[in-house]
Amino acid sequence: MKIIGKALKILGCLLLALILIIAVALGVFTVAEYRPADTETVIADHETEAVLETGKALTIVSWNCGYGALGDNADFFMDGGSSVYTADRDRVSSNLTGISEKLSALSPDIIILQEVDINSSRSYGTDERNEFRKTLPEGASEAFAYNFNALYVPYPLPPIGHVESGLYTLSRIQARTAERISLPVPFSWPVRLVNLKRCLLVSRYPVKGSDKELVLINLHLEAYDSGEGKEAQTRQLVSLMQAEYEKGNYVIAGGDFNQRFTNIDQSAYPVYDGMWQPGEIDAEAFGEGFTLLMDNTTPSCRSLDRPWAGETAENFQFYLIDGFIVSDNVIPDAVETLDFNFTCSDHNPVRMTFTLR
Repeated sequence: MKIIGKALKILGCLLLALILIIAVALGVFTVAEYRPADTETVIADHETEAVLETGKALTIVSWNCGYGALGDNADFFMDGGSSVYTADRDRVSSNLTGISEKLSALSPDIIILQEVDINSSRSYGTDERNEFRKTLPEGASEAFAYNFNALYVPYPLPPIGHVESGLYTLSRIQARTAERISLPVPFSWPVRLVNLKRCLLVSRYPVKGSDKELVLINLHLEAYDSGEGKEAQTRQLVSLMQAEYEKGNYVIAGGDFNQRFTNIDQSAYPVYDGMWQPGEIDAEAFGEGFTLLMDNTTPSCRSLDRPWAGETAENFQFYLIDGFIVSDNVIPDAVETLDFNFTCSDHNPVRMTFTLR
């Protein structure tokens, strides 16, 4: 009996120590939680020469670059794979170089990027903006907003660790202002403490010969929620775009929606049982003043349940979740998903040529 009593006492002490460790960790994570304001200035309002012109074609490229670690070798535990760290330091470097070289060759006027790490364990502390700055001439306008800022993500095993990552907009045209606008967070305490705090990165460019602006929204909406997060974030996006359109501004939203558009035929990309399910955006929710655009001839995203290298398209899970939404005073001359075979990222970039009406 004494042995049993002693064992129970030791077990009780260990359990108490574990509870104390968890309590302290939760306290630290609560104090350190990223709590952005509803709206934060990224580029302060300043005098900017208006160079955008109506009737002149421009190009924009959107690309979720997978924080430089989701190339064709990668699988990821949240998608049904097994990996947490999906690339070594050299592979992160080669992915970033590959993305940067492709963007430079495309030579767009505007680039909007998602999942850009600036100091994360998963990408070895690399400030990836330094690589992407090379894609446009020196002096290009740039804006960054956190979509994920966590002191330490303690799960799974091995843990994800420290994360600083977000949205990055680069353009040959100087933005007059840029703001980070917080989106609804679908997660409650304590999961919220180390999860994404998503946002819209809104850049404003004056239009020559008018008092109007091009309002450009870079976004990466919720992925791993039960659906209500995507819906709430989409409602806020609709509200913002409609408000700007009513002012007479030109409005473009682009990025990784993690959702399908109801006006786009998705039959080429059926979602198989057991795979991650994208949400759905009802095109009618935006009203008659907007057009939702995706190129359904090429998938914009692949599943990370297993590596893509060495696989064939048959029975592999692809998605169409990246694209653009434009107001009807923006003419979309062409929208194309560029097939780079997911070599450097689990997403393909989407390019749009557009003209301001």
